[in-house]
Amino acid sequence: MKAKIVGVVGALGVLAGAFGAHALRGTVPDERLATWETASRYHLLTALALLYAQGLPSPWPFRLLLGGVAVFAGSLYLLVLLDLPVLGAVTPVGGLLLISGWLVMGWTTVRTPAQERA
Repeated sequence: MKAKIVGVVGALGVLAGAFGAHALRGTVPDERLATWETASRYHLLTALALLYAQGLPSPWPFRLLLGGVAVFAGSLYLLVLLDLPVLGAVTPVGGLLLISGWLVMGWTTVRTPAQERA
């Protein structure tokens, strides 16, 4: 199931990047386009992290990263599409989830023998 989620997250990240580059360019201010690009960059990087995290014995890195990308990138995408700057207040929560996911993933990797990660 996790592999399917990773595939969907990655595909949506590519779609979001393409949408920003083609459909949004020229229709939203450059500042908003930069916000969209930040969201799609973090989205795709997190998809790669999820690819690794799915193989860890602890579910927490995967959960934190998935929740983080949904809140972080999702709030930024909505901010751009709906032009609601108040959504920017939600984004740091997603950032904290992403940071936590990376830290827990690192900790889990260090604490888990290599044969269990394979």
